[in-house]
Amino acid sequence: MTSRELVVKTLNHESVPRVPRDLWLPAGEGSIRAEELAEIHIRYPSDLVQPEIAPLHAKKTPKHDKSGDFADAWGCVWHVASPGAAPELKSSPLAEAGRLTSFQPPAELLDRARFAKVNKSCQATSRFVLAWSEVRPFDRLRALRGPDAALVDLARSSKDTRALLAALHETACKELELWAATDVDGVMFRDDWGADDGLLIAAEMWREIFRPLYHDYCDILHAKDKFVFFRSAGNILDISGDLVKLGIDAIHWSLQQMDVERLAKRYRGRVTFWGGVDPRALQNPGSPEQFRESVLAVRRALDFGGGGVIAQCQWDPGVRVQTIASLFEQWLTPLPMRA
Repeated sequence: MTSRELVVKTLNHESVPRVPRDLWLPAGEGSIRAEELAEIHIRYPSDLVQPEIAPLHAKKTPKHDKSGDFADAWGCVWHVASPGAAPELKSSPLAEAGRLTSFQPPAELLDRARFAKVNKSCQATSRFVLAWSEVRPFDRLRALRGPDAALVDLARSSKDTRALLAALHETACKELELWAATDVDGVMFRDDWGADDGLLIAAEMWREIFRPLYHDYCDILHAKDKFVFFRSAGNILDISGDLVKLGIDAIHWSLQQMDVERLAKRYRGRVTFWGGVDPRALQNPGSPEQFRESVLAVRRALDFGGGGVIAQCQWDPGVRVQTIASLFEQWLTPLPMRA
């Protein structure tokens, strides 16, 4: 069975011999830890890969091993405090409300030339090819406008902000149509909706403004038989049922910020759980026994041998290769048969 077949069966909730693996690395980490990465690729090869596509051109991008500021293709300026750290928003191009009506998304986003190598890279692998789209309307609005201003605008139902969202949505739909016309197996879009204790906006507002956008995204991709993946950070329990009903095939939940057993009981068999151990636990795994138990606790809640779970691992700077190997090993350990 190829990796692509394994992932497809998993997404279709069919019996599988093992749980698929999905390894994420921050930009530049692969070259920094090339030997360790090669070891993991040999012992625990990832079943999902991204297609080859030309990146959006940022105005200024720091090297992966340095800190500093950079401006992305949308005009947002970010600050990297230390090598390998997650970028933090420094300034927003639409911080002044008067600029909203004149904003234009980067034209190169929809340039068909960016997608020239996608199909060839799909044909060159037997693994499941998952495209990471630029579609993230809520995150994009907060970055362009500024996090606080965006939330205030949404609460006030600002006309200009609604118009900006409509423009972002139109661009998102066009991008997803381009992806849907390629040979990729699935497409991911994302928004970081959750804090530790719940959503950043009221669930009712999410359903009014953003659920219709997500509905369109799912329709575009499913019409071309593409699997739909969604990723969010934080506790999104209040909208999890909505996401499942939209027909999203795989959801990346922050499982440790929610109740994994509760999620499993509600949604097992209806959606694929795309996740695993909290990245913070990888940084501080504790004793080998404690770490193994933390991985197995998640696996016991989700893995019943009938698909519906992908073991995702985010390999951040500072995490030891032994920890990554131990994580994937626990997903191969035989579990007692359960009903």
